[in-house]
Amino acid sequence: MSAYAQTDEIQVYDATINEPGQFSVELHNNFTPIGRTQPDFPGGTVPNHTLNGVPEWAYGVVDWLELGMYLPLYSVTGTGHFQIDGAKLRAEFVVPHAQERSFFYGINFELSFNALYWEPTRNSGEIRPIIGVRIGPVDLITNPILDTAFRGLSALNFAPAARTAYNFSETWAVALEHYADYGHLNHLAPLYRQQQFLFAVVDHKGDPLSLEFGIGHG
Repeated sequence: MSAYAQTDEIQVYDATINEPGQFSVELHNNFTPIGRTQPDFPGGTVPNHTLNGVPEWAYGVVDWLELGMYLPLYSVTGTGHFQIDGAKLRAEFVVPHAQERSFFYGINFELSFNALYWEPTRNSGEIRPIIGVRIGPVDLITNPILDTAFRGLSALNFAPAARTAYNFSETWAVALEHYADYGHLNHLAPLYRQQQFLFAVVDHKGDPLSLEFGIGHG
């Protein structure tokens, strides 16, 4: 990953969740070979040459609700230091059987508990709407994400994500994914401070193992 910012999860949600009673584990890892050599805030983790990751533990409650936990968030910094960055809880509400629909939607809520070298606040959250359509083998999905540090509505951060995918079969797909951070919703950042990332992605869905690999720049 040749992006200039760090994160534990790089993913566009498509409203697909586990079946009721089904448990899954998903391992997220991303590496920044060329990134910023200074932290985003005093005492923060330097993105350059850093590996970030987290196991995601998820359980299907009913056909419209999945609960998940990210634990532990971790990093291996460019200097070789291993650190624990925090943990997250999430609840994802979706239209049932989204993978079978031509129009699908949902919303995901996350609550994060952060080390102060990972984020400048102990607690943060995410509201992630999910909107998508399928046109033949093509998926068009957007996640207009709002991030919060619980400092009021005026401090909501707009960080949308989008995915355009072509499905060659039920198991193989290629996609372009776009991630952005435009700053506070009520006062967007100037262009030179906005973040834009584009990823080329290959997906393979298997049983019991699925794999997604991407290379990006921004």
